[in-house]
Amino acid sequence: MKQTSIPARADVQPSDCWDLSSLYAGDKEWEEDRKNFAGRKEYAAGLRKALEPEATAEGLQKCLSFYSEASRQLERLYVYAHLKHSADESDPENLDRFGRISMDYAAFSAEFSWFIPAVQRIPEDRLRALIAAIPDGERLYGVWSEKLIRARPHILGEKEERVLALLRESEEAPGNAFSALTNTDLDFGTVETPEGAVPLTQTTWSKLMENPDRSIRRTAYKQFYRNFASHQRTIAALYAGNVNQDAAHAKIRGYTSSRAAALFPDNVDESVYDNLVSVVSGNLAPLHKYYAIRKKALGLDELRHYDVYTPLVKDVKKHTPYAEAVELVREALAPLGAEYTDTLAEGLSGGWVDRYENKGKRSGAFSSGSYTGWPYILLNYKEDVLRDVFTIAHEGGHSMHSWYSARNNPYLSYDYTIFEAEVASTFNEDLLFRYLIRHAENAEMKLYLLCHRAGDIVATLYRQTMFAEYEHRAHVLVETGTPLTAELLRAEYRKLLEKYFGPQMVFEPESDLEGMRIPHFYHSYYVYKYATGISASMALAERVCSGGKSEKEDYFRFLKSGGSRYPMEALRIAGVDMASPEPVKAACANFAALVDEMEKAL
Repeated sequence: MKQTSIPARADVQPSDCWDLSSLYAGDKEWEEDRKNFAGRKEYAAGLRKALEPEATAEGLQKCLSFYSEASRQLERLYVYAHLKHSADESDPENLDRFGRISMDYAAFSAEFSWFIPAVQRIPEDRLRALIAAIPDGERLYGVWSEKLIRARPHILGEKEERVLALLRESEEAPGNAFSALTNTDLDFGTVETPEGAVPLTQTTWSKLMENPDRSIRRTAYKQFYRNFASHQRTIAALYAGNVNQDAAHAKIRGYTSSRAAALFPDNVDESVYDNLVSVVSGNLAPLHKYYAIRKKALGLDELRHYDVYTPLVKDVKKHTPYAEAVELVREALAPLGAEYTDTLAEGLSGGWVDRYENKGKRSGAFSSGSYTGWPYILLNYKEDVLRDVFTIAHEGGHSMHSWYSARNNPYLSYDYTIFEAEVASTFNEDLLFRYLIRHAENAEMKLYLLCHRAGDIVATLYRQTMFAEYEHRAHVLVETGTPLTAELLRAEYRKLLEKYFGPQMVFEPESDLEGMRIPHFYHSYYVYKYATGISASMALAERVCSGGKSEKEDYFRFLKSGGSRYPMEALRIAGVDMASPEPVKAACANFAALVDEMEKAL
């Protein structure tokens, strides 16, 4: 599917769109279920007498059964609305539907906000005894209750929890506004290429940055960031609002910092974050060497920010139709067995995936799994961008993680953490790289793949660590009394650009605007998980590929854990200890060896 223009959503072939019928037959059925869910609010308020004046096993079971069923129904409603909205954010019906379920979410949370504090008032030993007295209670609710006990110091009283629940919807405003502005409202124009005028969007940006014509890259770069420059204070205000909310929530719930609050649910010590930044910062020499090699290979007097993504091997073309990409991914993941690969291939070829870009569609890619429906995938697939084949493998890793988690855990303990999710996704990318380089048709293709893999590690390990440094710095500034402005954010980001890219790079005046276009910053302390994830996955991929049956079984135990274990424990079961700096050191060493091999091949 070669796109010279971006189609409207209505013009996309149904076979290229996801099939949401595993959630609802259509909008009408969704609306009927939403109305049914709305009636749960009154029932939720009346349930509190089941725990008063003193909780019994029967009363607690009644509340927990309702909580589990209502949460599962709400997840189903929300995911459907979210997927519809992501496919076309310009459609007012999608926006209205997403807004209504967000309001229902907030209203239900407010009506049921008494529940967690009520359970928290039950003494720990008695709560464990009550859970044990419920038929199948330890399996259904044991993990949930133990996590609740651990979180007890940070749970507030009933009135305070109700207030926070009522504020939940409004607190999504910074991220929602950023998405609407950058994906829908901003018009980046078009860029002239030999093939014609290409619409410049968040999605086509990456393709244009790979263009071998440096003048096209420069034009696209300047034109793209000109839009961000003209809205920089608006975007800075949105991000500052997001960071201020994080700082306020941390104080309200009694955490020492925003970072401590963000890492607490995963039971990840802050030293893991610091180890990542420290180890990567101490291993920047291979990264700087990589950019020096890139400068030389491109024959440039000066390496510019718009030169870092164009392929170094210009003669190699890789056109991969979607169906062929699915088969490549299936074959590459063969070490995981037929159940895994057949299930994934069937989903990728069937209704799991929304494949191509359309007007109003969210940029990038994601996997959205739920307990009830299929683990859906949003793509903006380009057949002539090799990275997009890796994106299929990446998002497929997320979706299969969801598939195994939902089938091996009760609802309240099925949902794994993002910390773990980025392991399953980058693990698949590692296996795909191993397969492709093993089957490279010639030396040029092998070199192309080496360069691609090196670039991928740069993007996932080094770049995400840089992002992690930036957002932590932004939070620390706010927590120590310094307001965030566009000028300050740009200055902080420029320091990190210079640190990570090293002496080879010549930056543009607008290069530090890059920090204002990263959507993941609106999900605070998220990006570091990409870097820890690829470090863990590289170690596990080597372990599975060089090991035997037991090593593969260990990995599947990890995939099946869902939310039944904290992520550090689940990864130890798989065979890697992320409390140690060693996996990150090994990942940096792996990258250094890859750069050396790339240099020799060039």
